[in-house]
Amino acid sequence: MKILDKYLLKTFLITFATVFVILFFIFILQTVWLFIAELAGKDLDFALVIKFLLFSMPRIIPLVLPLSILLASIMSFGNLAENYEFAAMKSSGISLQRAMRGLTVFILLLSVVAFFFANNVIPFAEYKFINFRKNIAQVKPAMAITEGQFSDVGFYNIKVNKKSGKDGNTLTGITIHKKSNVGDGSKTVIKAKDGELISSEKSSILQLVLNDGNYYEDLIPKKYEDRNKLPFAKSSFKRYTLNIDLSQLNKVDVDDNNIANTNTMLTLNELSYTLDSLHKNFKAEIVSYSENINQRTGIIKNNIYTEKAKPKSKKLPDNILSLYANDQKSEILKIASSNVVSTNYSIDTTRVNLENKQKNINNHLLAFYDKFVIAYACLMMFFIGAPLGAIIRKGGLGLPIIFAVLIFISFHFINTFGKRIAQEDGLSPFLGAWMSSFILTPLALLLTYRATNDIGLINMDVILTPLQKLFKKLLPAKKYKNG
Repeated sequence: MKILDKYLLKTFLITFATVFVILFFIFILQTVWLFIAELAGKDLDFALVIKFLLFSMPRIIPLVLPLSILLASIMSFGNLAENYEFAAMKSSGISLQRAMRGLTVFILLLSVVAFFFANNVIPFAEYKFINFRKNIAQVKPAMAITEGQFSDVGFYNIKVNKKSGKDGNTLTGITIHKKSNVGDGSKTVIKAKDGELISSEKSSILQLVLNDGNYYEDLIPKKYEDRNKLPFAKSSFKRYTLNIDLSQLNKVDVDDNNIANTNTMLTLNELSYTLDSLHKNFKAEIVSYSENINQRTGIIKNNIYTEKAKPKSKKLPDNILSLYANDQKSEILKIASSNVVSTNYSIDTTRVNLENKQKNINNHLLAFYDKFVIAYACLMMFFIGAPLGAIIRKGGLGLPIIFAVLIFISFHFINTFGKRIAQEDGLSPFLGAWMSSFILTPLALLLTYRATNDIGLINMDVILTPLQKLFKKLLPAKKYKNG
């Protein structure tokens, strides 16, 4: 490696490391802010908070890494141009392309690392992160209940006045509202003087042992006029055990290594295998439903009669209903109408089901392409940032940050927009995932071309010259005679 390549690489790495650490810290704070409701007021110890943040860190890399490369490139090459170091290189016969060659090799290696990171580390961390959030109540059940307010735990809303004990499992002043299955409010209220939470990491059942309390349940009379009396049943107890099923909140253990069927948790090989199964199931369901609906409607695939299969009866009239009496006509029309409504409902239900399955397939395809997009984005951002810095000739944290933020927001917005359209099957997942890269790649080529040929970012003469000619025509200069 030559002295020039070492100098440029050292300059870039120092800037890149500084920017990466700052941006990573900012995005970590954003993650804490987004999940503050899950962390605050639940007596989480320091080890669990650190574990929570460690599992959330890898998902930030796809945002931080391209932005860091973009900003570091603009700042590094902007400083070199501002200090006339590029002018010295060009006077020595060193072009911008030659100056970028060493850094290009480094960015290519970084892109490969980013790809393997996205394919292996992020899915594992995503699995741990999601399941850690789901298992907070099971690992430490007292964290699911906050003092002085109702907390949603399974099928119950629980409020306690005070928590005590080693793990906060001893509760005082307990009020429990049981959720109604029909969605018309709480019909059952349980009050207890104190109680204790008992749980096991091997079981999804959380036991709440209540002491000295009352059980209230609203009754719904059969007669509507009796409902105004607001009848209810009340019973008291010395000891009552309430079993809370957390299986829907905690499907797997934190340290269980079984792979969940979620697209963000899968590697390329696992995504390929899953997509193959999803496509086969999707096609099989379409074929199965088409055959089923044909049988229900009486449509036969081969409805072409052969000579032997032609009916020997007389020719049927155009209006078949004329063969029946009026009461029979009414019954036939009711049955036909009912069949049409039932068939339409079945078609609508199946259509929604197939749309959801297609959306699931699209999400898996987007996750598949995202692993390649992050690697390409690193390379693309370098070829946007490096020539842009050489053109604007400004380093530091002023103008480069403005350009970097505008470009990255555009990239992120287009990327999100493309994915949303692809999820709803309005665009192929390939185009949805690569839309931002396809749109910004011409910008990278244009900036590289202009910087290599010493052309400014915007040729102001192209804009100002026609305006000057226009103003001269509209406001001609006045001629004054000598006195």
